[in-house]
Amino acid sequence: MNYLSAIERYHEYKYAINELMASIVTGIFDAKLFKDEDNLNQAIKWLFKNYPFVDLIFTLDGNGVQTSKNISIKMIKEKKGQNGLGVNRRHRPYYKQAFETEGVIVTEPYLSVSSHDLCISSAIRCVNDEGGIKGILVVDVDLADAIEFIMGDRRRRKFQPFFISIYAVIVLGLFVVVGILLYFVASEVFALFSAPPSGDIHLKPFSIIIYLTLALAIFDLGKTTLEEEVLMHKDIFRHSSTRRTITRFMAAILIAVSIEALLLMFKSVLGTPEYLTNAVAMMAAAVGLLVGLGIYVYLGAKAESILKQSTEDKIGIKNKS
Repeated sequence: MNYLSAIERYHEYKYAINELMASIVTGIFDAKLFKDEDNLNQAIKWLFKNYPFVDLIFTLDGNGVQTSKNISIKMIKEKKGQNGLGVNRRHRPYYKQAFETEGVIVTEPYLSVSSHDLCISSAIRCVNDEGGIKGILVVDVDLADAIEFIMGDRRRRKFQPFFISIYAVIVLGLFVVVGILLYFVASEVFALFSAPPSGDIHLKPFSIIIYLTLALAIFDLGKTTLEEEVLMHKDIFRHSSTRRTITRFMAAILIAVSIEALLLMFKSVLGTPEYLTNAVAMMAAAVGLLVGLGIYVYLGAKAESILKQSTEDKIGIKNKS
């Protein structure tokens, strides 16, 4: 998930993410976490088992100085720590909000210094008997992973590399077919100049154009598949992504059908009138495809606009409550 998609999805699911983060921090909060890092290690293991999007956990004192190492499941497995102990975090948003707020706070997305990915932090302060701040517990989560967890998309994402590899193989096969068609074109052109046929020479270039048109359509199909399914991030939950892919596929087919109809029209004019009916039928099919594509794009954009407005209204109601 790229940064733009993560930010858009965060604003869409902000209320649910904040509720989940608050419940996580409240569930593990204990004064023992500020005494021994072993307790933090046990806490991160439990969190990672139940909430695999949790990135790390650490504690601060009342002045914002980090009193523990950055504890994450990866560091525990590798049996090594990471810088963080003794670092002053007073400038970080989670300390400022937790210092001024009772209860659990959840920050807006920011770039993590530790993982260099977009993350959000949740924090809660621990108060001693005198009412002073004993410490602050901070939990960082990977924003993209948290969104996938909430959307139930984690299983599909595990198979994403496999899907991409299959698409890459298919695209490679399409490009091989394009190469074969171009070879046929080169052979036809060479034969046309080296040994011109005695009869119907005016129809010979049409077979070359048919090969080229077919190669163009297959190449465009392979290029679209490569861009949409291999190189670009595709959000299957967003209708605009699916609509864009379908539009590009249909545009490639529409161009191929239109060129073939034009070629049949030319053939009918040059002495083979039996092709005229097929040419008109193919041209009508191209017009039908164009009209259908236009209706699909319009209705799809209209439906997405209504859905987006409905989601924004729901988010506004939740924020007000």
